[in-house]
This record gives sequence, structure tokens and C-alpha cells, in this order.
Amino acid sequence: MNARFEELDWQQTQLGEISLRRRHDPTLNAEVYEVKLGEEFLMSSFFTVAEVELARLGLAAVPGTGLDVVVGGLGLGYTAHAVLQDARVNSLIVVEALDAVIGWHRQALLPLAAEVTRDPRSRLVQGDFFALAGGDVGFDRGRPGRLFHAVLLDIDHTPRHVLHPSHAAFYTPEGLRRLADHLYPGGVFALWSNDPPDVAFGDALSEVFDSQLAHVVTFPNPLQGHEATNTVYVARRSRDL
Repeated sequence: MNARFEELDWQQTQLGEISLRRRHDPTLNAEVYEVKLGEEFLMSSFFTVAEVELARLGLAAVPGTGLDVVVGGLGLGYTAHAVLQDARVNSLIVVEALDAVIGWHRQALLPLAAEVTRDPRSRLVQGDFFALAGGDVGFDRGRPGRLFHAVLLDIDHTPRHVLHPSHAAFYTPEGLRRLADHLYPGGVFALWSNDPPDVAFGDALSEVFDSQLAHVVTFPNPLQGHEATNTVYVARRSRDL
């Protein structure tokens, strides 16, 4: 069926109504996948450069091999897929709050789903990333206290524009400090944001991490006829703890 527009799934979740749809875009002459939460667009396969750069920039800051990685937010799978393209990665845990999104991948409703779900290094976990980041058990319930070389986060729009009020505490020095406890010495935390670099958030990162840098990622937006930008923050935990 070559429909111009097709709703692939719709579900009621704890965050509201979420839907996955596919449409043919005449500008690109390609199929575009989009996710909406209520009336708000969460993500689109039209714009994936920054999601891939989140993985690339985050992992580029981690030396060595045998890397254990956490991705917060599965979405359309572009960040997880990019992580798995790095041959140094030993394991990947993707934490996703919504069963519906995990289901889309397990049903192969998305272009990269099969590669993400069938890779033996990859595990999809339903859970609240922010609760796991703030807890003592951490991101692997089977191995409490397990440490990771990198945690890559793409859930909220920005540190200020969060999807749920409960997420806001994570972006404070105390919340970031709890997250850092789940990283190896020298481990990296990277965050995608839809906004330009935020000085106040950079200051919060600097209170917790040994170094931090905000990368501005530029990509074309043919719908608006100009370039668009996102930000990827990369912060490294001190090697001397």
C-alpha cells in the first residue's frame, strides 16, 4: 500500500496519546516517520542528524574498547543504531519509558528497528530513565551498581523544556551528580537539546564533571529553506575519583 499518509499505531500512555505515522514527503520523495504526543510533534525521521551526532560525539570522547553504553530514549532508533555502528561497543542498554515505542521496534514498524533489536549487544528496557539515573541500582536491574562508559540522553526537548515536571530535577547539579555515579572514571555523559547552548546548564555540568563542551550541530531544513541547529552537550567524569 503506497498511502500518502498512514497511522501505524496509536496508544494511550501515562504521558498522553502517542501515535506513529508514516507519510510520503514529495519534497524528499521519501517516506517520513513521525511521532506525536497529543498534538505535539516529538520526533521525525526527516531530522536525524543531531540524534546520530549525539552517539558519534559522545562515543568519540570515550577512549578504549569494550564500551558499555546506555541510551536514554529509544525514539525512532537513530541514536541506538549509531551507537551500534561503533565496533568498540560491547553492550547497549536502551531505556524507554513507553511500551508502545519498544513495541514499534519489536514489530519492525520503523526502518532501523530490525538492526537495533537483533543486534546481540542491544537490550531494550522499559523504565523511567530519570528514576534509574537517580537510584542506587542504576540502569541494569540484573547487576545493581553496574558502571558504564557512556550515557547518552535524548528524551526532553531541552533541559528547560521537559516532557514531565518530574524530569526537571535531573538537570540540576544534584541530579547530574547522581547520574555521574553510574559512570566509570573518565566516563561520558552526552545530551541532545533542541535549543542553543544554555550557559546555566553548562555551569551545572561544570559543577559535576571534569570537563564539558556544547557542540552546535547544523543541518539543512528544506521545509523552512534554511539551516537549523541543535546542541549536543558532552561532559566527562574525572579520571581521578
